[in-house]
Amino acid sequence: MSKITGAAAARPDNNLLQTLREADFALIGALLESNPQDANQLLYNPGDNVETVHFPCGPSLVSYLVGSEDGRDVETILVGREGAVGGIVSFGHLPAYCRIVVKYGGPFVRLRVTQLEAAKAQSPTLRYLFARYADCLLAQVFQSTACNAIHSIEQRAAKWILSAMDRTGDHVVPLTHEQLATMLGVGRSYTSRVMQGFRADRILETRRGAVVVRDREALKARACLCNESVKAHFDAVLRGVYPTSEE
Repeated sequence: MSKITGAAAARPDNNLLQTLREADFALIGALLESNPQDANQLLYNPGDNVETVHFPCGPSLVSYLVGSEDGRDVETILVGREGAVGGIVSFGHLPAYCRIVVKYGGPFVRLRVTQLEAAKAQSPTLRYLFARYADCLLAQVFQSTACNAIHSIEQRAAKWILSAMDRTGDHVVPLTHEQLATMLGVGRSYTSRVMQGFRADRILETRRGAVVVRDREALKARACLCNESVKAHFDAVLRGVYPTSEE
């Protein structure tokens, strides 16, 4: 862990931070700390006091997981370089509601919630930007709820893989059948059949602990349109923040 200084302090590879006006970034830039994370690193458990805001950078990816009474965790949303995790619009003590885990390890920067609150108190535009991001985050939750209710396992699996590709910029997605089943809230046998179908159609290949996408357009044709809905909302509220595969 180290403070970001010099030229590297200009802007971490996080789209939300890069969107800030120069004056707003100056309020928090020197306070940001580099804090790389490994895959599967736990950031928050339910009930933890949220004291730190984590900003995924580059290909880093975070998963929000909600536990069920049978002990399974179901993923609600992914957060990559388009956003931040923890204490975005909070004031004072805020317990985490779900488990937040690093899905794809890599660079992160972090900031104390109290420091972010102090900066927002000095700048209405900074406060407004994070409020708009919170709106986008809520839109992802709404869309995920609808997706889980009405779309097939195949559509949801394709959507998740595409979403990970957009955020990491990589056609190799670290993912096992078991992990995908957990994230979709279904049995492993269901996801195995879906993945076998994708392989048979030469849409993707599987490696140990990962899938390799060979035909993005064919995968997109199998997915629901939930990713597109989320992207459209981001573009309307925070244009240029949501990552694309071309970035």
